[in-house]
Amino acid sequence: MTTDIARPPADPAPSAVGAAGPPAPLTSVAAARIEGARDPRLTNDDLAPLKRQSWSSYNIFAFWMSDVHSVGGYVTAGSLFALGIASWQVLVSLVVGIVIVNVFANLVAKPSQRTGVPYPVINRAVFGVLGANVPAIIRGLIATAWYGVQTYLAAESLNIVFLKFVPSTAALLEPSFLGLSALGWISYGILWFAQAALFWRGMETIRRFIDFAGPAVYVLMIALAVYLVSQAGWSAIDLDLSVGEPLSFAASLPVMASAVAIVVSYFSGPVLNFGDFSRYGKSFAAVKRGNFLGLPVNFLFFSILTVLCASATVPVFGRLITDPIETVDAIGTPFVVLLGGLTFVTATVGINIVANFIAPAFDFSNVAPRKISWRLGGMIAAVGSVLLTPWNWYGNAEAIQYTLGVLGALIGPLFGMLIAGYYLVARQRVAVEDMFTMSPSGRYWYRGGFNPNAVWTLVLAGAVSVASALVPGWVVDAGGPSLTWIGNYSWFVGCGLGLVLFWALEKRRPRMPRLDADDPTVDDGTVDRPTEGRTA
Repeated sequence: MTTDIARPPADPAPSAVGAAGPPAPLTSVAAARIEGARDPRLTNDDLAPLKRQSWSSYNIFAFWMSDVHSVGGYVTAGSLFALGIASWQVLVSLVVGIVIVNVFANLVAKPSQRTGVPYPVINRAVFGVLGANVPAIIRGLIATAWYGVQTYLAAESLNIVFLKFVPSTAALLEPSFLGLSALGWISYGILWFAQAALFWRGMETIRRFIDFAGPAVYVLMIALAVYLVSQAGWSAIDLDLSVGEPLSFAASLPVMASAVAIVVSYFSGPVLNFGDFSRYGKSFAAVKRGNFLGLPVNFLFFSILTVLCASATVPVFGRLITDPIETVDAIGTPFVVLLGGLTFVTATVGINIVANFIAPAFDFSNVAPRKISWRLGGMIAAVGSVLLTPWNWYGNAEAIQYTLGVLGALIGPLFGMLIAGYYLVARQRVAVEDMFTMSPSGRYWYRGGFNPNAVWTLVLAGAVSVASALVPGWVVDAGGPSLTWIGNYSWFVGCGLGLVLFWALEKRRPRMPRLDADDPTVDDGTVDRPTEGRTA
């Protein structure tokens, strides 16, 4: 992937830091800007601000299609019917949840689109130029683990294709190495190398792939729905998939709230690092249009297809099937199995690339830009995903709870802090070049490169968020009442606390600079800027 480094702006005026902010002599930083020098310990071509931002609304729309049109998204939507609420209540919950996700995606998108930098870099304004490595490592580790899981799930789909068309491969299911069968290793290896090759080609190739992957799944889903409905007949299809005794309206409200929380939590990872993609948007308006089409509109249509396909499996196969791969396998026709298997493999690769490959590539590169490029950062994640042997712990609820559960609970605080820092404290003003200097006079140097307010907020809000995810399970294990529903809201708890605590600490003892909108070195997100030189 190649980027153009923008020409550094002119020397800032002395009023760049207002009276409310900490004193900061700018002489050395100003000189560095004039010379165009960015500290190599903080920058490389992949992390530097983009000069060319060319992604259209469709590219953003396709990004979300790749994220939504996955086996995991299908199963997640289908699983909400097991909560005991009516189908219309499930759809309402899905829509409310995805509208919330849309709002959050827009909030995260703006700072990166305006400045042209990825998620770990924009965090330097909040955490400090070195402190930003903390959220980068947390997000990178989460993405690496889920990259391995998604690759393993896609490999399981590929196994079905092998077993269907090459029956002799069944003999490879017995031998195992590190807990995975020989056939599993073959399928995992094929997908691992395919994803690595796609990633290595760069962001432009990835853009073309996700432009194709999302619509491809739609074609199969629509064809699957048409086939199942034609086999069952409209009169035999019951769209009410809820199980158990029907709940009263009052009793269903907290269940619907949990469903909304599940939807938001499912998308929390990709939303947190959405700046890695919005930075390529040719305008913030284009990004918002893409988000609207890709989230509320697209997700609603996909959910309706999910409900229709799942409902039709009851009269066609005699049982409810909420896994699309299992549905395709149940049809049994060789062509359908091949087409379905390969399509869902493509869908899984699509979500894996956008949600779990790009993020650690930027995150790990941010830790050591001189030694780790964007490509090397991604390959570190890819290799790490194998070393974690996800097939051994994915089915272990305790392993997930104490690893990904703990790390995932920190996503909420990180999101809340970014929003508080950019919108409430900095008022959408960012001194872009100061995110690339190690000078103690830099406006984001804070204390040794770390913002103490950010560190304390992450510790306090993170502890509460993690506790909300773990403690209810401990209470049940000890024979106490079931409070596991609290875990559904750990993201909201962490996000709210992260936002409020960071804002309060910055008001009590300001660390982030109060920037002047008239300063030529400052990007003011409240004012539309000309796009000349930054678009295709």
